[in-house]
Amino acid sequence: MASLTLVRAYQHSFETRPNATLAVTGGVFNALGDIVAQTYQNTFGKKEHERPPGYDFVRTLRFFCFGFVISPFLGRWNAFLETKFPLRTVASSGKISMLALGKRVAADQLIMAPTGLAIFIAAMGTMEGRRSRQIRQKYAEMYAPALITNWKVWPMAQLVNFRFMPLPYRIPFQSTCGIFWTLYLSVMNSKEDQKLDRQIAMKQMTA
Repeated sequence: MASLTLVRAYQHSFETRPNATLAVTGGVFNALGDIVAQTYQNTFGKKEHERPPGYDFVRTLRFFCFGFVISPFLGRWNAFLETKFPLRTVASSGKISMLALGKRVAADQLIMAPTGLAIFIAAMGTMEGRRSRQIRQKYAEMYAPALITNWKVWPMAQLVNFRFMPLPYRIPFQSTCGIFWTLYLSVMNSKEDQKLDRQIAMKQMTA
């Protein structure tokens, strides 16, 4: 009963305030992904006899802010795909056209995935106070590996999302799957931050 009440509350919120609902939902799930990532790093990622660095609440806040801002935009993107590639039923079989479904997934992965990843790297670098040269370095080292990994895991998830999820629930479904994707991006971004910080410290020591 509690889950049904929650679903009804979400549906009502989406119908009355769609952008705010998607923003909060995306922000919360993004923050949750970073919480999982930091817990993993502090528990299993540290070297033996090394003290854990402690929890970085500002880092989680950055992930919340990114999810909060990007999710309404992703909601509009999903609505565009819904209009551009309607899932018509094939008369002979009574089944959904796989061609239209494939076009949705292809458009999402060839347009939105590269764009979203680029925005993520720029947004994180900006919120961390990085200089443009340092953000470009992040692009050079993070972008291609992360995009290739994205193409290995997200097409199947989006295939399920676009086929079975009603439009209001696509961002929550994507965000739920995205907890593990956020974990990956969070760990990857953290490693790049540590590398940049070491380079800055070395330059200051030799200056």
